[in-house]
Amino acid sequence: MQPTDERPHTLIREMRPEDRDAVVAILTSSDPWKRLGFTAVDWGRIFSPLPVGRDTFVLEGEGLVLGIAIVRRKFLFGDYLELLGISPTATGRGFGSRLLSHIESLTFARAPNLFACVSDFNDGARAFYRKQGYKEIGPMPNFLIPGYAEILLRKTSGPAKTM
Repeated sequence: MQPTDERPHTLIREMRPEDRDAVVAILTSSDPWKRLGFTAVDWGRIFSPLPVGRDTFVLEGEGLVLGIAIVRRKFLFGDYLELLGISPTATGRGFGSRLLSHIESLTFARAPNLFACVSDFNDGARAFYRKQGYKEIGPMPNFLIPGYAEILLRKTSGPAKTM
């Protein structure tokens, strides 16, 4: 059974090869990816074939792919959210929160931590993650492009080991 959203005609499912063009279109038209210099060619390489060894999900609404999430399991006693993107035409409607909540439910069922990164200039994303309960751990300067940092974020359900 596929998880569904409370919104009619909306669901989260595993990404399929036929979703590739819609996902690339979302990411090439979205910040911070445009500002970071990622092009359709870059995204085509990332999604051809679909990412291996990762959980890759799309959020679909009204027959359209509206969001993408990629998760790498087993990262620092938890999982790492490598990518979360929502179509610019669908932002502000709760889809990002819904997709993130789905990822969190899967992660916290098996591990105590979920990590993500956000660009230091991306104030909207920083506020979004803060609202979802993520804490900024620290910056990684010059990680993707010169002069800017990616900030490591963490949301936790508790320590990895209890005494």
